[in-house]
Amino acid sequence: MIEPTGLRARKKARTHDAIADAAISLFLAHGFDQVSVSDIAAAAEVSKPTLFRYFPTKEDLVLHRFADHHGEAARVVCDRGPGVSPVAALHRHFRAGLDRYEPVTGLCDHPAVVEFHRLVFTTPSLTGRLTQYMLEDERALAEALDPGPDIRARLKAAQVLAVQRVLARTNWQKIADGRTAHDVHPEAVTDADHAFAQLR
Repeated sequence: MIEPTGLRARKKARTHDAIADAAISLFLAHGFDQVSVSDIAAAAEVSKPTLFRYFPTKEDLVLHRFADHHGEAARVVCDRGPGVSPVAALHRHFRAGLDRYEPVTGLCDHPAVVEFHRLVFTTPSLTGRLTQYMLEDERALAEALDPGPDIRARLKAAQVLAVQRVLARTNWQKIADGRTAHDVHPEAVTDADHAFAQLR
């Protein structure tokens, strides 16, 4: 009885990935607004109802790649060690991401990642949907800072996420302008240290 469930789960995962890969390929080749959901369904060899079972909106076909980081700031605060302040934990986490050249920090010069970020940053509907994700992250972080939460926790959460967004966008822009991630890294670290020092 266990094996069929495993097979079904793997088949669902393969279908999810096939739809997402087809969508990203088409979006990068033709632009987000020029590609229809029907185009994606045809490329992935699924029906439109099947596609929408996996991805509720067209924007989610792109932004699902941020799912692993959804609520991440709140998790970092909740999982921090004793005696470590929330901002110090978030600073350390962001710095570690820079050192690993994680795409979410903007400090990744893999061509596909650079073009993916260009797609997100230059498509208004994607930017709007990403803002909804960020508002959910903001509420989760405020709750982690103060289960109330009061206005100070909400303000702090908004400031932290704004700082991370600006840092990532700045790093990406430098790379999009032709520099390497390795070259930008020292500046990215300095900017992060300065920004998080201001948050403290």
